[in-house]
Amino acid sequence: MLSMTNEEVKKAAAFFTREIEKLASGRSLRLMEVCGTHTVSIFKSGIRQLLPENVELVSGPGCPVCVTPNEYLDTAIAYSRKSDVMITTFGDMLKVPGSSSTLAKEKAQGSDIRIVYSSLEALEFAAKNPDKKVIFLAVGFETTAPTAAAAILMADETHLTNFYVLSAHKLVPPALRALLASGKSHVDGFLLPGHVSAIIGLQPYDFLSKEYHIPGVVAGFEPLDILQAVYMLLLQIHDQTARLENQYSRIVPKEGNPSACRILSQVYQQSDAVWRGLGKIPNSGMSIREKYQAFDALLNIPIIVEETKEASQCQCGKVLRGLLQPSNCLLFGKACRPEHPIGSCMVSVEGTCAAWYKYGAGRWQV
Repeated sequence: MLSMTNEEVKKAAAFFTREIEKLASGRSLRLMEVCGTHTVSIFKSGIRQLLPENVELVSGPGCPVCVTPNEYLDTAIAYSRKSDVMITTFGDMLKVPGSSSTLAKEKAQGSDIRIVYSSLEALEFAAKNPDKKVIFLAVGFETTAPTAAAAILMADETHLTNFYVLSAHKLVPPALRALLASGKSHVDGFLLPGHVSAIIGLQPYDFLSKEYHIPGVVAGFEPLDILQAVYMLLLQIHDQTARLENQYSRIVPKEGNPSACRILSQVYQQSDAVWRGLGKIPNSGMSIREKYQAFDALLNIPIIVEETKEASQCQCGKVLRGLLQPSNCLLFGKACRPEHPIGSCMVSVEGTCAAWYKYGAGRWQV
């Protein structure tokens, strides 16, 4: 699609929009875009306004910051208060509210917290600050986990003894299974995440069609990619069939990225994980294998964490399960805004509430 002219893109978009309207005629459909990057692209490009009113797009649990539970934030905040600890983190995590504080507030009060753009930068901080225990906040899905795994392998190879990872890495397919198993989300089809799929390939999503008879399409992130993926989903729904399709084949190979998967398997093992809004999901997390446990912050740096509390009236959990649109939350745009977020979905640039707040003009405008 990158080679298409503007005129060709317009014609293709008009075709998909027209066909989507025909295929959706006479029925109400809910499609879930799993990935936060899809959410932002959908809002930014005005795709919601192009679709007929009976085709609703709902956001899923595909924003890594949003699904990270308060307990993890509280643990990171507790570590940041130790004088011999340096926290290294991606910037999105700073403003996410924990039970009683944020990393941004702790940084303002003197905690040693550094923003990094990669796990390798955290390694550099560890090498340059041997008097500090440098903890990297490893938050993300299959997309970012390989880089954290690579950092652990490099730390091991270079005998770096003051580098640690606080892992909150999560796996997307188990979360989709949990959503469907709950029986509450009522989704007619999934727009599956292109970035995650580039790592894991297609096979991990087979259960969608085989066990739940739900269509799934791996989609790219350009507006035309998303329109085409919606069209592909509606074709399946119209034909009363369910299969896994790959709209993003120019980037996502069927087998994924074997090298990245090998690193993941070498460093991590599947474990149960707690997701904000979804609770504990079996085998949906990545914990560090015994061979590399010297780099596991929780196992090597004792910490006392305050009792975790959820923000009163925060509805992020329902938003992440597709049960509530942000505009129906009593806090949205009032007590909860990007400059004063109550919940994680208003913090991250990929958060559903943040996208609604920034781009929500149109049919669902508050």
